[in-house]
Amino acid sequence: MSLLPNIVFVILLCIGGGFFVYNLRKLIRNIRLGKPENTSNHKKERLKNMLRVALGQQKMLVRPIVAVLHIVVYVGFLIINIELLEIITDGIFGTHRAFAGLGASYNFLIASFEILAFLVIVSVVIFWVRRNILKIARFQKTELKGWAKRDASNILYAEMLMMTLFLLMNAADACLQTLQVPNYIQAGAFPISQWLQPLLQNLPINILIIIERTCWWLHIIGILCFLNYLYYSKHLHILLAFPNTYYASVGPLGATPLNPDVTREVKLMLDPNVDPFATSQDTPPPDKFGASDVTDLTWVQLMNAYSCTECGRCTDECPANLTGKKLSPRAIMMKTRDRLEEVSRNIDKNGSTFEPDGKQLLGDYITAEEVWACTTCNACAEACPINISPLGIIMQMRQYLVMEQSSAPTELNTMMTNIENNGAPWAYNQADRTIND
Repeated sequence: MSLLPNIVFVILLCIGGGFFVYNLRKLIRNIRLGKPENTSNHKKERLKNMLRVALGQQKMLVRPIVAVLHIVVYVGFLIINIELLEIITDGIFGTHRAFAGLGASYNFLIASFEILAFLVIVSVVIFWVRRNILKIARFQKTELKGWAKRDASNILYAEMLMMTLFLLMNAADACLQTLQVPNYIQAGAFPISQWLQPLLQNLPINILIIIERTCWWLHIIGILCFLNYLYYSKHLHILLAFPNTYYASVGPLGATPLNPDVTREVKLMLDPNVDPFATSQDTPPPDKFGASDVTDLTWVQLMNAYSCTECGRCTDECPANLTGKKLSPRAIMMKTRDRLEEVSRNIDKNGSTFEPDGKQLLGDYITAEEVWACTTCNACAEACPINISPLGIIMQMRQYLVMEQSSAPTELNTMMTNIENNGAPWAYNQADRTIND
């Protein structure tokens, strides 16, 4: 038997795997551009969150019909790809259905794979109809134009194609088994592809072999392409949903992290024993308050940006967006990822060093209008199916605007001035507010 197909297969596997490792290393590098964040605490609670939210998809169940369809695609795609083990074994060693020796268990597995493949196709068609015919409102927002819209459709087409190739391959294989063609051993059960067999049963043996082999090769090539396409797609959440839910904050949603530099200064101001004009050599002032670019954010926030599924549930629940404001929490995450990718390309171009490009996240990607439209209600974080918090990024940029640029809405500046002068947000001193008995 010729070893050429096996050699070609191994080469394709190495190329596909090599590109995947390259993209994975770049992804990790980009995430590490963020500032440190302590996530070593509450390990048991984090693990529970990951199993409950990422694996169990608990937050998806808020919308039951969509949740069931998504679970079918998610579980179906993962389980069907267990067959990759057999495909890789056959490709390397030149065997055919290497796991057929499992007997009845093998038949059960192949039958289960086929049923799941069919359910995935049905679910994907429904998703496509929702996006392109029913035009569900959250899929028609401004941020989903252009590449974002094409990306969603590309994945649906790819999933449909791979599942169809799988079923057509099995149909041709079953016909060849019926004809007792050498190398096509009697193995597998085909509850779905059996309906395709009548379309193929009158074809010559050589044509059936070509169909079966073509589907086999296209299936594995499609999976390798899909694996490397993930880095450029919103479907990167397939890989990042688990670490993202593990490292997400375990505290109350309304608990805004304190800036340690500000906290230290306030404590010094309130300490009567400290010289207010003294400077501390042990704690130099921070380079910047808040965040104006992606490198000012934490690595968890950057991972959030890559993990975003662009489902729009956050924007769907945002009261600012619902009342016509420019703010869209989904757009905040998408723009953060876009800027991070621009920084990544800059680093690649300049030999692992970032050269200032005159741009930043705040201003060039996210406007101050969007930042100040947020009500900080945390509806976006509550709605996100993988525990992303756009509010964290918004609050960091607000801090930069206020503390670095003294730029805030007039109403907020007035309130802060009143607090500084009167100890309250109102323009009345304490004596005027005293209630006399």
